[in-house]
Amino acid sequence: MRTRIKICGLTREQDVDAAVAAGADAIGFVLYAKSLRAVSLARAAELTRRLPPFVTPVLLFVNETATEVIAACSIIKRAIVQFHGDESPQDCLAATENGARPYLRAARIPLGDGAAAFDLVKYANDYSHAQAILLDAHVDGFGGGGKAFNWSLLPPNVNAHLVLSGGLTPANVGDGIAQLRLRGKTLAVDVSSGVEATDSQGKPQKGIKDPEKIDQFIAAVRAADAQFHRPAD
Repeated sequence: MRTRIKICGLTREQDVDAAVAAGADAIGFVLYAKSLRAVSLARAAELTRRLPPFVTPVLLFVNETATEVIAACSIIKRAIVQFHGDESPQDCLAATENGARPYLRAARIPLGDGAAAFDLVKYANDYSHAQAILLDAHVDGFGGGGKAFNWSLLPPNVNAHLVLSGGLTPANVGDGIAQLRLRGKTLAVDVSSGVEATDSQGKPQKGIKDPEKIDQFIAAVRAADAQFHRPAD
């Protein structure tokens, strides 16, 4: 099964075009004003118009009201919603008009050995209306920390489609896929900081993507898929 790929936190036309050209399945726009990767709804709508058919826009919200989420989705009609804050199952259903619009629910997995204490099976059951559970590291604030949690400590069987996020890079995404591919119904991956450009001092430029890193990331995912399907000797 092909691992689906989302590139998140895009803010520029050239980065959207690079992600599409490289083969991304979904493009994420952060509608959370406190994020350094935030864009306005109008800007997200403008960038979404560049997407060809079958490349899905994803709108990321953090503790937004149902009214605002519904209004945003009325403008970007083919978007999937991603809830990345403290939204309850009831909040998610209300904001997606009783589940009429597909949504992803982020699970904030503790770093270190704390990952073993996170009850992902229960979490997936609580958010059973979600299209998928997105696995991200629990950091201060909401998302964007570029940290990877301990994938090996997650339960072996989760009754949900899973999206691996948090600290992924071209160097480690293959290992993440190998460890989690069979733990849920399906596995997708979501990257943001791992494909961002750096300045002359090597500091990441949040919201500015590096097309070469995007290519490398997607190539690494495809290599992991090929390894999984390779016939036994």
